[in-house]
Amino acid sequence: MTETTPSEAQEIEATEVYGTATLVGVELRVKPVGQWRPSYLRALRNGDYDAWAVGVLHEDDAPTFIELDATFDEINAFTSDAMEAVGEAPGKSSGRAKSSTRTRKR
Repeated sequence: MTETTPSEAQEIEATEVYGTATLVGVELRVKPVGQWRPSYLRALRNGDYDAWAVGVLHEDDAPTFIELDATFDEINAFTSDAMEAVGEAPGKSSGRAKSSTRTRKR
């Protein structure tokens, strides 16, 4: 396996797409939902916000998230904004939607 040179790593980072959301006045970068692992969502559902942040935020922004030590209300607003910024509305599943037509019983 070959190692990535510092200039290659910088180029990769520059081409990565992040959404942004603001936590207590600080803008943080969030990975697209398609890059999240199921364990990140479990951490979020279980209230392990630090583990969630390490998984979904830019590697430079996760420590900032932790250091900000925001309130639950601030974190809940941030996580909702972050999910919307990267293409997933909170509480929405990407699962199959119900049909808009009714099935007629015979």
